[in-house]
Amino acid sequence: MASEMATIYDCADSAELLTGMRLARQAIGMGELVVIPTDTVYGLGCDAFNPRAVNELLAAKGRGRQSPPPVLIPGIPTLDALADSIPDEARRLVKAFWPGALTLIVPARDSLQWDLGDTHGTVALRMPNDEIALELLSEVGPMAVSSANLTGQPAASTAQEAFEALGDKVKVYLDGGVRKPDPDSKADPGSTIIDLTGLLIGKELQIVRHGAISDEDILEALK
Repeated sequence: MASEMATIYDCADSAELLTGMRLARQAIGMGELVVIPTDTVYGLGCDAFNPRAVNELLAAKGRGRQSPPPVLIPGIPTLDALADSIPDEARRLVKAFWPGALTLIVPARDSLQWDLGDTHGTVALRMPNDEIALELLSEVGPMAVSSANLTGQPAASTAQEAFEALGDKVKVYLDGGVRKPDPDSKADPGSTIIDLTGLLIGKELQIVRHGAISDEDILEALK
């Protein structure tokens, strides 16, 4: 069992899971950073509606405002709450791949009181296929989450790798085991990122990052 001084909580242990989740909720509520497992790689996250926390997330990774973090959400209803003018293509992709390793860039609602960086009125949304992440998201709401590593370094596939990269910049680490990318895939181990905003002005969608979901599967889902 984790001691009071521990920062990594083994979520395979029921006692550590309860403690880690409780402390993660508290940390997020206080504007601090946490590391969580996702269905792709480990993520560095915070309250998406806390600008100071988002700035700390970017600083921890060594990023500027020109690289705003994606937002993880607990379900499709949150997509409608955060996004505006959602294209039909987005609905088809969500039906095919959520929860899963697909991030969609869509217009953000003007009414949202947040500051994720230089988003130019957009937001990158994903519903992860991970029980721990989804439980936490259902309790704390949307989280700004980027891969738990320093910019330019490999994404963390374990909580320990994330700890070695980020150390005490993070309040709580939730250890959900090893995240293993497909050894036969040459794509980024993170989520596939698709920009759908161009569809609203007569342009085509753009695959921004070729990730865990193949281009072929994306195109098949859009037929």
